[in-house]
Amino acid sequence: MKAFLILEDGHVFTGASIGSRKEIISEIVFNTSMTGYLEVLTDPSYAGQAVCMTYPLIGNYGICYEDQESLRPWPDGYIVRELSRMPSNFRSQDTIQNFLKRFDIPGIAGIDTRALTKILREKGTMNGMITTDENFDLDAVIPRLKAYKTGNVVERVTCSEPSVLRGNGYRVALMDFGVKSNIPRSLNERGCQVTIYPAQTTAEEILAAKPDGIMLSNGPGDPKECTTVIKEIRKLYEADVPVFAICLGHQLMALATGADTKKMKYGHRGGNHPVKDLATGRVYITSQNHGYMVDTDTLDPSVAVPAFVNVNDGTNEGLRYLGKNIFTVQYHPEASPGPQDSAYLFDRFIEMMGGNK
Repeated sequence: MKAFLILEDGHVFTGASIGSRKEIISEIVFNTSMTGYLEVLTDPSYAGQAVCMTYPLIGNYGICYEDQESLRPWPDGYIVRELSRMPSNFRSQDTIQNFLKRFDIPGIAGIDTRALTKILREKGTMNGMITTDENFDLDAVIPRLKAYKTGNVVERVTCSEPSVLRGNGYRVALMDFGVKSNIPRSLNERGCQVTIYPAQTTAEEILAAKPDGIMLSNGPGDPKECTTVIKEIRKLYEADVPVFAICLGHQLMALATGADTKKMKYGHRGGNHPVKDLATGRVYITSQNHGYMVDTDTLDPSVAVPAFVNVNDGTNEGLRYLGKNIFTVQYHPEASPGPQDSAYLFDRFIEMMGGNK
């Protein structure tokens, strides 16, 4: 069956329908990872977005449910150049086609994803529609696309109640703004007992549990939408508890301490982004997924200073907070998808809590 991807600037791509046949409007973004498509699909940070994979062949090693970063996929839609119909891998349990149908996610295959990516790079991220309706009215669709807002998608992806990963080491309170499974797993593998809290949990409740450290997770959407959460993070900042924040958590901590964030032209999404540690000069290849960034021009230099910078475009990739046991990064040290260069940041967090128990 034919499917169409319609962009708010009027571009129309024609391809084949994959997955669900329902019609969706979403923010269209691209990811440059060559592998890890299941981790991309199950990353809650993609809630409210439709993902275009720039690598031309997707699905060749199938679906292995053990590799999921959450219990379900989160993108509104999925866009590929060519979809492998016959995956070949001894761990494969399913195909992407079935996976998308099972979770009612529409997609489109067979379009020129290079052309689509160039449009998004040149004009910036924009909204779009995936539809199988061959009789769509472009003049009627475009105003709907321009009106679409992702809204506060953190509320959609966060857990509904606290849960605990048992451990004999430090007790870590993990705020779930759309957490990837490998974050609590990385802490648990280092002996930590991790309590995962819903995004709207108050600072008083978290501090009353007397955690040795607090972690602020990744998540989707515009950080400025999380107004209630930002107020609670301010209280966590004022407490003398070590804090490590990733991605959205990094942005929320910056907002809570008086800095500003802004939307990027097309964001960073992929497993190949070089980041420089300003303290050592060493460059790490990192996994990233974000469309917003901290504006370092708005930082109070008595509160925080840049700790990491993106080698490609000079944007901020992390902050060090002065007089506090707090550091934050924009990228993903838990390493799925992507290399394991930055896993040492979890060890740094353990040291902030007092070393190994």
